[in-house]
Amino acid sequence: MNRWDNLKNKYSQLSIAEKIIVINVICFVIPFVFNSVFYLFQIPTASFSDWVQLSPNFYTFITRPWTLITYSFLHADFFHLLWNMILLYYSGRLMLNLFPDRIFVNNYFLGAITGGIIFLLSYSLFPVFRGSYPPMIGASAGVMAAFIFICTYTPEQDIRVFFFNTKLKYLGLVFFFLDVIQIPYGNAGGHLAHIGGAILGFLYARQLGKGNDIGIWFENIWKAIFEKKSLKMVYRAPKSKPVKSQKSDENKQVKIDAILDKIGKSGYDSLSKEEKDFLFRAGKD
Repeated sequence: MNRWDNLKNKYSQLSIAEKIIVINVICFVIPFVFNSVFYLFQIPTASFSDWVQLSPNFYTFITRPWTLITYSFLHADFFHLLWNMILLYYSGRLMLNLFPDRIFVNNYFLGAITGGIIFLLSYSLFPVFRGSYPPMIGASAGVMAAFIFICTYTPEQDIRVFFFNTKLKYLGLVFFFLDVIQIPYGNAGGHLAHIGGAILGFLYARQLGKGNDIGIWFENIWKAIFEKKSLKMVYRAPKSKPVKSQKSDENKQVKIDAILDKIGKSGYDSLSKEEKDFLFRAGKD
């Protein structure tokens, strides 16, 4: 196995959250390479960045609708990237212990899209932004969606923060209100986008707790685009009894629901080792 195949194999073994982190790191490095090339050929760097960052000017946006997602893969500096990826890593670990990859993907990217839409609407609605059109980049809206999702779904779970323990619900409230109170002090559009992502994560978790997956429509779109579909279908007669299989699936779902209810009431740490192992295996199915 050559080095490239080895890298692809290692990448395939990462969780979906870790894969998104890798992509963000790559997208952070690539512009530096482009900047060097553009410098040598005397090409303005804005000619590239304008096509991937999100402009608050609606007329610019409608000519570049893809920027509603691409902006979330770019970062202004190293620490902007670092803090976002640290929070995404821990939020992703907590989410993926409970849910399959598709829920994480739906929540994360819908958070980024919602944050982008709030950013666009804010510059059209609020007088304070009149005549100002700074573009936005950063994964913060998607990261906040993932973080607030898990804070909402398992609010009583204890988490270690530096030298003390606190519950996720309190940490989520702190992050949310920090964005609210920082709006007048710079990067107002960015903070509003963070709030948009947080609201999406909150609503997604609340609705999922009621058995309603509000991201299913988005899942159908990205699966239609990215998932490979087999061109040939081979019919095979079922070897097992369908009634028995259906009953087994129902029993499994009942057990999952009971465990999730327990997490919602008492936190993840209240689970026994057997319950944690069962939930982990179920999330991989």
